[in-house]
Amino acid sequence: MLDDLIEVGCLVAGDWRGGGTRLARHGPWVRRDVSTARQADGTDVRAALAYARHGAKAVARLSPAARAAVLERAAATATERRDALARLLALELGKPVKDGRGEIDRVADTFAVCAAEARRIGGEVLPVAGWARGVGTTAFTHRAPVGVTLAITPFNAPANLLAHKLGAAFAAGNTTIVKPPPQAPAASTAIVALLLDAGMPPEAVQVLHGDGRLGGELCAAPEVGVISFTGSVSTGAAVARAAGAKRLVMELGGNAATIVCEDADIGLAARTCAATGYSNSGQSCISVQRVYVHRDRYEEFVEVFTGEVKKLTVGDPLDPATDVGSMVDDGAAERVVGWVAEAAASGATVTTGGHRDGATVAPTVVASPPPDARLIRDEVFGAAVSVLPYDDFDAVVATCNDSRYGLQAGLFTNDVRRIVTAWRELEVGGLVVNGSSNFRLDHVPFGGVKDSGFGRESPRWMIDDYTVVKTLMLRGMSLFGDQEGTR
Repeated sequence: MLDDLIEVGCLVAGDWRGGGTRLARHGPWVRRDVSTARQADGTDVRAALAYARHGAKAVARLSPAARAAVLERAAATATERRDALARLLALELGKPVKDGRGEIDRVADTFAVCAAEARRIGGEVLPVAGWARGVGTTAFTHRAPVGVTLAITPFNAPANLLAHKLGAAFAAGNTTIVKPPPQAPAASTAIVALLLDAGMPPEAVQVLHGDGRLGGELCAAPEVGVISFTGSVSTGAAVARAAGAKRLVMELGGNAATIVCEDADIGLAARTCAATGYSNSGQSCISVQRVYVHRDRYEEFVEVFTGEVKKLTVGDPLDPATDVGSMVDDGAAERVVGWVAEAAASGATVTTGGHRDGATVAPTVVASPPPDARLIRDEVFGAAVSVLPYDDFDAVVATCNDSRYGLQAGLFTNDVRRIVTAWRELEVGGLVVNGSSNFRLDHVPFGGVKDSGFGRESPRWMIDDYTVVKTLMLRGMSLFGDQEGTR
């Protein structure tokens, strides 16, 4: 029933623990509590870390084929539960159910990719006999699990980003402690339950709900070997400080730019930016935030883009027709409209939107904000897109690079030289041509530079971070020729 309160517990040492101190999640659209989660206490943490340390050996002994089979069943189960999981995302986050279904489709894809990557894990026979001191020796490597990983996930895509972190860690043979976002405890727990139902052994995963203090305690724990974190720059810095000398994979956000050149298909560019600038209310690290349009096409683009944005359906996230639901909470919505008002006061033109109803921000277009506006310099993470004119391609590339972030960028052009120049010169982890910044394939490396973080969050590349290279050397035993040469 719509009015049911979903209660979730902590998964510790194979048991779901209820009771204790609980935190309620207030749905930003339905304006009521929709879920409640047990908050992990010190006993939970100690038990989880001890269980993880011993459970890691059991998980590592599973064959890659066995791990892949679990992940393949999980992919099928995600597809079966698609509508129910999308409904949870809509209730807890105000995410339109169409976006939620898309996220669960990606969860299924991610588990399938993780299964394929589990089957690829191997090693090398090293060419040691090519050097005199290596003659008579054979050396091998293989990739071994790190042991215990920690997954700290964000609210904006809690299902798919958990699938990446947990799926890749399990594919590599590790056990994982999951700290979900407080804004999506039920949706996150449902993904873990899905994996357990698909046959993931209890030794492979635990779930601890809590705030930043819990995250800091887990990051500092000596049992944890690798931390995968997605979130803000400030929280990422706190994670790094708490972690100390641990391996980190961090995706920390951005203020993504998309360049529209004079040879671009303006209709395509406008439709694409409208669709990808406001999905999930703009709460994506690669959401379209800054669009730079050649001055010869600028007025045309603003007009067409504004028209496309006005066509977006704003409303109940549980309605399949809704394009834009609510933001994560009222405070986030107020921040966005406040930044828009600041830009307007400095001379920008708001062609549509600029207001909110509770946690729902009307899709907003801001034309020609000043370059020092927070809409340009900082991460908006909301339903507002800025459009600015440019005159010179090299100069606009430099403008895009004048940012503390560098996650992903978009480029609309058919000029191969500009494509190559942008790929070479833009300080980002990825470039999407004839698409906006907000496009991702889950089997392609994804990550940024500068304050957007480091490491790449895609199963193949994450498995490298979740494993260590172990070397075996056999003295007096050679697969190669072992006769010393003569002069």
